[in-house]
Amino acid sequence: MILDPTRAMQAGLLLACLSMGALATEAPNNDALPPDAVETAPAVAPLTTPTPEQTTVEAGAGPPSKPAPEPGSEPQPHAHEAAQGVDPAPAPQAPPQAADAAAPIVPPFDLLGRQVPPGDRATLPWSSGQNSSGLDNPAQVLVAHGSRPGKVLCVMGAIHGDEINGVEIARRVFYRTDPKQLAGTLVVVPIVNLYGFEQGYRYLSDRRDLNRYFPGRARGSSASRIAHSFFNKIVRHCNALVDLHTGSFHRTNLPQLRADLRDPSVAHLTQGFGATAVVNDVGPAGSLRHAASHVGIPAVTLEIGEPMRLHLNEIRHGAKALRSLMAFLGMAPEAWRWDEPQPKYHDSFWVRTTRGGILLAEVGLGDTVNAGQVLGVVTDPINNRRNEITAPQAGRVLGMAVNQVTRPGYAVFRIGVETLPQDAPLPPPTIEQTADMTESPAPAPSVEESRAPEPPASE
Repeated sequence: MILDPTRAMQAGLLLACLSMGALATEAPNNDALPPDAVETAPAVAPLTTPTPEQTTVEAGAGPPSKPAPEPGSEPQPHAHEAAQGVDPAPAPQAPPQAADAAAPIVPPFDLLGRQVPPGDRATLPWSSGQNSSGLDNPAQVLVAHGSRPGKVLCVMGAIHGDEINGVEIARRVFYRTDPKQLAGTLVVVPIVNLYGFEQGYRYLSDRRDLNRYFPGRARGSSASRIAHSFFNKIVRHCNALVDLHTGSFHRTNLPQLRADLRDPSVAHLTQGFGATAVVNDVGPAGSLRHAASHVGIPAVTLEIGEPMRLHLNEIRHGAKALRSLMAFLGMAPEAWRWDEPQPKYHDSFWVRTTRGGILLAEVGLGDTVNAGQVLGVVTDPINNRRNEITAPQAGRVLGMAVNQVTRPGYAVFRIGVETLPQDAPLPPPTIEQTADMTESPAPAPSVEESRAPEPPASE
């Protein structure tokens, strides 16, 4: 069949119009919508595995809960919250640490009828009650009670009233101790013998040496009653004790410890004093350190300088040695280390004069001397005769008399010898041991008369 070309063209146009109409019916007319109603197809997000929180929400189990942060980490705000200035939700407070809950509670320190709270200082009066009523001036007991548990260290000064170096050492140590940083308790009695200190006098008012009556007796002499009160009210509260002294009767001492090195607890205590020299000495019967050690309180005597004078270099050494001891006992942090080793002298003796006259020393404290070396010269001011004092054996000068007028037999130089413990001589018997002895033969004369059992310039 032959179609008319004109009809074929009209049929094609009709089909084209019908097709365009169908397309217009299916597609929306965006031009007819307002400009703000035009929707943009969102970008296709990559496929991800749903999280447990999303799964919970989709299952209708309620709002998601945030995962707990890892131990030691802080929760961080989301990036979009930080960008928009939104305050993040406050972080949950961590529960108290078990260590804090288990921290030991430090009770108050009881002394002389008073309680000192931890981390605090107090000044407590001590009175022996031996003076006239109304005229009894109490001695002051300084207490620094630490905020952490630890030992009780007692420091005593001026048992002999004219020995003032120890008073200044005690003051410096106490007021440089912060009780809030202290572990344990520091008890300081700068002036035990208040009467002697006020008079510039070594002894008590009854002319007795208080350091020969410890531990004392409640119904004894005045000195014995004072010693008994002090020992029971204060000393028995100590875990360790340091008694501060100087030389006596115009003598001076190198800074040194007097300690009974046979007692292991005392020998251990001496290790805390750094480079301070240690002299093996059991102590006179009735001395405070002797009585304290006898009841199980390790005690030493720290000898420094001479009476009635302040020796600043020696005082600094003594204060440093006590602070070093506190660090050794775990009461305070260690602030320094000693450069020198600690010398120990298991034997010591006094060299005495054989003639009277004016003493002029030729050696000083701490000097090392050889056997036969001239230590000093005693000169007769009338006939100008000279008498040389020589060292009977090698050693170190630990104590000496100051230049003065002397009489025959006067102890002028104390020499320390660094012998081994097994080579050290046996200590002299105490008064108690002597009283228990039956009649004993007189001792044979020794080669060196200078080795007196009771040195005059100690304690």
